[in-house]
Amino acid sequence: MSQQQPTARSPRRTPSRARRPRVLAAAGALVVLPLVTACGGGGDGKGADGGKPAPSVTAAPAAGVVAPAKVEVIAGLTGCKAKIRIDADELRQGLCHTKKADYLITTFPEEKFKETWLEEARVYGGKYLVGTRWVVSVKPALLESFRAKLGGTIRELRGIGPKPGGR
Repeated sequence: MSQQQPTARSPRRTPSRARRPRVLAAAGALVVLPLVTACGGGGDGKGADGGKPAPSVTAAPAAGVVAPAKVEVIAGLTGCKAKIRIDADELRQGLCHTKKADYLITTFPEEKFKETWLEEARVYGGKYLVGTRWVVSVKPALLESFRAKLGGTIRELRGIGPKPGGR
């Protein structure tokens, strides 16, 4: 009888596993592309009226709380029942369809995944409502009303390339 020696495992992760969080973050950013391109706002950092930038508050003034990082709870607070599109270790994403707008709610188990997702979404530009371990992608005109319900901060991401209408 021969004995087999156990094979030594490399402490390094395989390339496909090492890239998984980044690939999923990029996929999440790509899912947002239709909403961002259809609803992208101006890139001047000013409010809708051309004045000072939108306020940056994290607590929801109306609710007095910060929304928890769960797609279904955030969807309920905004008046919809989300259809889950992505359910992965690094993020969960749900699509909401209401009379006012279609929008995406993305939640993350850790802040680092949210920051990676936002970095990947930066190439598309646009404005997002960002909270602790969650991001809502909705028309810029609705951001302030969503912020009042959920809390968070309205964050504008600069896209790559020329501004629309500019040279």
